[in-house]
Formats: sequence, structure tokens, C-alpha cells
Amino acid sequence: MRVMRVPVGPLQANAYLVVGPEGTVLIDPGGEAERLLSLFGTAGARPEAILLTHAHFDHLGAVAPLVEALSLPVYLHPLDLPLYRHAAEAARMWGLTVPEPPLPVEPLEEGMRLFGLEVLHLPGHSPGHVAFFHPGGEPETPPLVFSGDLLFRGGIGRYDLPGASQQALFRSLRRLLALPPKTEVHPGHGPETTLDLEARTNPFLTGLK
Repeated sequence: MRVMRVPVGPLQANAYLVVGPEGTVLIDPGGEAERLLSLFGTAGARPEAILLTHAHFDHLGAVAPLVEALSLPVYLHPLDLPLYRHAAEAARMWGLTVPEPPLPVEPLEEGMRLFGLEVLHLPGHSPGHVAFFHPGGEPETPPLVFSGDLLFRGGIGRYDLPGASQQALFRSLRRLLALPPKTEVHPGHGPETTLDLEARTNPFLTGLK
């Protein structure tokens, strides 16, 4: 499995092109659609779908132009549909502009498998926040998870936003930490890490298990 990370947009959200034996997907295209289209050509891989960990505007700013260019289906948990519908409005409150994301979207649900990735519903940062988990294939491919804005290297997601919940976020973090310790974490912002490293060094996770 190949994972290509591209930080995009003014908030530098990570977009991921994931190429595996069960297909190619694009996770959280937050902006810079032309740059992402160029990446597809360089990588020699065109995504078959867009998967969204959640519907904050910095993770979906390139959805509309990519859907228009490539006719891609968009997958999102239904509990984040209100955020999705108001993403352009939310961006304007930050002084930013994103195109209105297109409807309809395909629903994600707990336990669903798409392109080799398992959907984990992990709310807290937003009601419909999900992560995408791949069990890996030792030794060539360790387990990996696309954690969205739940867990970062040395940090965790905000829970002071509309629809967020501190209690739900920490429940989701506990569930995430139950995955294999060697799991690579590909977060919504910032560099990669591992669950083992975060469990040992992340100040927000001390004693969480």
C-alpha cells in the first residue's frame, strides 16, 4: 500500500492519496484541487472515491472541483451532514472561501469496509468523525489508521467546536489506543506517528488506557 500525504489549504490539512490492492482513494482533500490533480498524474493513480474523516471546511475544500473533474463519489458519516452543508459558510467566518461541497454523499457507517479500509466511527471532534483503519500485512505493511482530527503527533483534536464533545473525544481516543501499538497514525494535520509513541509520550494520553 502506498500512502502519499499532501498538506493543502491555508490550514495545511493533510490530504492522502492511498493506493492499495483493493483500489485507490483520496482522503480529506482540503484544498488545492489543481495540485491534487497533478499528483494523480505523477503517481500514476486516479482515485475511485473521496473519503472524508469529517466535514470541517479545511478537510473538504477541494471536493467540489474534484467531483466535477473526475465524477467521484463522496463518502461521509451522516451525522456530519449538517457541517458538510454549511462548510462554505463556516469557511467565510474564518475569512476563507471554499466551494459549496456537492450533494448527495454516500453514507459511512461503523464497520463498513471500503477499498481495504475499515470505517471506525470515532466522534468527539465532530459528531460523525470517523477514522479509516487498515490491518496491514506484516512485515511489509504495518497496520495504519487515518485518524483525521482525533489524534495528532503530540496532540489531540479540539472539542470546543459546534457539535464537539470532550467526553466523546476521549472515549474515541481510548478506542483508537486499543488498536495494535505498532499502528502508523496518519493524522489530519502534521506529521505521521505511531500509537505506541503517542501512548508513551503524548501528554493528553497519559493514563488514558
